[in-house]
Amino acid sequence: MRSFWFPIALGLLGAVAATVEGAAPKSPLDFEVKGIDGKPVDLGRFKGQVVLVVNVASRCGNTKQYTNLENLYKKYAGQGFTILGFPANEFGKQEPGTDAEILSFCTTKYSVDFPMFSKIVVKGDGIAPLYEHLTSTATNPKFAGPVTWNFEKFLIGRDGNVAARFKPKTNPEAPEVVGAIEAELAKGK
Repeated sequence: MRSFWFPIALGLLGAVAATVEGAAPKSPLDFEVKGIDGKPVDLGRFKGQVVLVVNVASRCGNTKQYTNLENLYKKYAGQGFTILGFPANEFGKQEPGTDAEILSFCTTKYSVDFPMFSKIVVKGDGIAPLYEHLTSTATNPKFAGPVTWNFEKFLIGRDGNVAARFKPKTNPEAPEVVGAIEAELAKGK
C-alpha cells in the first residue's frame, strides 16, 4: 500500500509547493515592472515605505501635477516616502512618446527625480498586472474600480496595502493627500 500512496503524496506536496511559489501577489509591491530605462525593477524594494503610485502623461491638462509630485517627493523622501510614475496612453492618447522621450520631458521640463517606469496599460485590454491588482475588487475591495484618467493616485502604506485613492484632478499637494501621506508616514515611527 505504501508504494501506491507515496507517489500521490509526493505529487500533492509538489502541487502545494508550486501554489506557494506561484501565489497571487498580496500587495501592489509584490510585482516586478520595467523601469523607464528598460531594466526590471522589483517593487518589493519599496516595501516598508509609503508609496504614491501615479499614472502620468506628458500632454494632459493634469501634466502640471509633475511639479506638485516632485515637491512632495523632495519634502518626504527622507522620511520613507516615494512616488512611482507610470506613463500610460489610454486617455486621449496623451502619452504618445517613447520611454526615452518621456524621461527627457519629465527631467528637463519638470526636474522629476522620483522613479519613473516604462509606459504601461492601466485600463482595459492588456492592463498591466500591477494596475489589475490596484483596481480589482478581489485584491483592493476598498479602493477598486477602473482608472478614470491620467494622474489618478494610489497611496500605499508601510504595510503594503492601499491606504487611499485620489482622483486625477486632485492636486498632489492638497490637504487630503498630504494628510494621508503624513498619517501613513507616522505609522512607521
